[in-house]
Amino acid sequence: MPVLDGRDPAALQRAAQALAAGALVGLPTETVYGLAARADDDTAVGAIYSAKGRPVGHPLIVHVSDETAAMAFAAAWPEPARRLAAAFWPGPVTVIVPRRPGVATLSAGGQDSIGLRCPSHPVAQALLREAAALGVPGVSAPSANRFGRVSPTTAAHVQDEFGPDLLVLDGGDCEVGIESTIVDCSRGHPVLLRPGRLTRAELEAVLGEPLRERDAAAPRASGTLSSHYAPRARCG
Repeated sequence: MPVLDGRDPAALQRAAQALAAGALVGLPTETVYGLAARADDDTAVGAIYSAKGRPVGHPLIVHVSDETAAMAFAAAWPEPARRLAAAFWPGPVTVIVPRRPGVATLSAGGQDSIGLRCPSHPVAQALLREAAALGVPGVSAPSANRFGRVSPTTAAHVQDEFGPDLLVLDGGDCEVGIESTIVDCSRGHPVLLRPGRLTRAELEAVLGEPLRERDAAAPRASGTLSSHYAPRARCG
């Protein structure tokens, strides 16, 4: 299957239909390219884990089109999450919030919390809206590479990693090039779980309080295993 132009409405429709049917899709975000599946279908999400060779208990980030769409997955929307979303969504920050029971269980790694992000890339936004019209509330989309390898920043990297059978939308080179910042907002005080493009000072200015350090009680979060940043191969 060739890489498709993410600006082409027909390609977007084809990708949205694939997601609705439970298939995987490679999509661009402003951070890195993601390997996406509909987040409300554990069978589809399981295919992500299989394709990447990723540990099943290691949570995935769910990508949504806006804050309203996030409510399909969130049991609560704490004030730190509200502040971060208001300031940085669409953008490269993921918030961990209490998970709505019975929703996206596999994406959350079985935890009672879930990571949510609203990407700013126009192709990602267009695909999320197109998929939502087909009943897909959001997509789980870890980086589109096999587990432990460098995260891809071009469509060609994704195709090189997974071969020609994967439908990939080309949105050009990723602007940021590293994964999103992750902030745990599920336990009262915000905790920085993974650094990213946004600085601690920028986050704390919006939150109005200091970020706490990760502790033993923190939820598991995407990209925080010790092996995640120990790549075995280079992309491209």
